[in-house]
Amino acid sequence: MIYAEYQNWRNQVKRLIFCIAAIVFSSAALAGSMSFAEQITAGVKGEHRSESNKSRDPYRHPRQTLAFFGIEDGMTVMEIWPGGGWYTEILAPAMRDHGKLIIATWDPQVQGQPSYRYELPKKMAETFAQYPEVYDQVEVQYFSPPESASLGEASSVDIVVTFRNTHGWISAGQAQDIFNEFARVLKPGGILGVVQHRADEGSDPAQSAKSGYVSEATVKELAANAGFEFVASSEINANPEDTKDHEKGVWTLPPSLNLGDVDKEKYLAIGESDRMTLKFRKSD
Repeated sequence: MIYAEYQNWRNQVKRLIFCIAAIVFSSAALAGSMSFAEQITAGVKGEHRSESNKSRDPYRHPRQTLAFFGIEDGMTVMEIWPGGGWYTEILAPAMRDHGKLIIATWDPQVQGQPSYRYELPKKMAETFAQYPEVYDQVEVQYFSPPESASLGEASSVDIVVTFRNTHGWISAGQAQDIFNEFARVLKPGGILGVVQHRADEGSDPAQSAKSGYVSEATVKELAANAGFEFVASSEINANPEDTKDHEKGVWTLPPSLNLGDVDKEKYLAIGESDRMTLKFRKSD
């Protein structure tokens, strides 16, 4: 009697172990079969993202933007100057075990930079440590030209993406050198994806950049001079409500709202800036 009960208990345990193993295997297989678009969607919905960052999704269209740039499973992707890591927190989980994500952030060894260039990378490192299951495979490349001007090994990256940075490079007189460096680090046929606050065509880039805006023609010229071919543009991130004549430039609009409570509802109603979304290819 005791032996029969023991055998029955043993068989039940075996069945339970088999069921658990089947569930684990099925989950792993399902995760492995996810398309990259589904991986991006999972990143967008990730619990590691703050509600304030998620509230920006309707303005920044991360799924559509990353799909437009053509990021795919297994690629090496480099994000330039991620700032607070808004796109990093979407790309990192999507690319974990499915390629390589490199963030090119400011070099802490370079002296005399604005304070945020030291503070934001520290905050990002804290976030990485808080969520190792998301960020443990992200590589860091320091990039503070002209002192720290290399993005790594030549022809080593499939896609370079940069979000709302070009105006700063123009104001610093570094834009062409930086676009040239993008071309150097990209593989032949590699893609450069640019999202940038968009100035009206014919605007003087030296002036419009001070307000955060750059014309499409200016970005295309920088890319062409670096040896890129223009592939396509998208209106994914366009905003016709942005008049581009704000007192504090693009930083008048959300999320910065640099005028504080002055006309806050007006600027919230406008939303984030009008942005170009451009795709370039490095010549073979």
